[in-house]
Amino acid sequence: MLSSKLLSGPLRQVVTNSRALAHTDIQFPDYTAYRRPSTLDPKKKNIETEDQRKVFSYLMTATVAATGAIAAKSAVTKVVASLSATRDVLALSKVEVKLSEIPPGKNAVIKWRGKPLFVRHRTEEEIQAATNVNLAELRDPESDTDRVKKPEWLVLIGVCTHLGCVPIANKGEFNGYYCPCHGSHYDVSGRARKGPAPRNLEIPEYDFLDDDTIVVG
Repeated sequence: MLSSKLLSGPLRQVVTNSRALAHTDIQFPDYTAYRRPSTLDPKKKNIETEDQRKVFSYLMTATVAATGAIAAKSAVTKVVASLSATRDVLALSKVEVKLSEIPPGKNAVIKWRGKPLFVRHRTEEEIQAATNVNLAELRDPESDTDRVKKPEWLVLIGVCTHLGCVPIANKGEFNGYYCPCHGSHYDVSGRARKGPAPRNLEIPEYDFLDDDTIVVG
């Protein structure tokens, strides 16, 4: 409390007396309910409860990490699902080829998924030439029977396995396919025989709907 006494005279002075307050009426909030059980005992040292605190921290970190991973996986799954092709698009990814329109010894070229598709009607001589090859001579060994479903029909993706050029049919040293870009030669089974091509021409997924029709894709 403050008190003042005015003095008479030509000068007026103020004498102030002060008294410190004890503030014993102030109450502090109780945070006991928020403290870890291991820290409630005031007689325990920090070193005695350190292991318990570490275990709690590790569990919390692992829980947060696992929750984040699950959320990230869910988000990626939704994005991938949104980018997946619709049924209409998938239907367009298939193509039917009429085999009766391809005479023996000729090769039809059809555009499929933005790539050239080769469908070759092989003669008996070409079939014999493909089956009589010594597999030990091939850089990418595959038997002819593993590359065709019917001996007279060869279905290939017409993209050179070297740098992606389009080979020419019925050309080259093996009368199969010849890539004019860098001189790769393929035989009548589409197998790499000479030049820089490291692998055989790719075989797409296809099925025979009947004796006259195949569907690719």
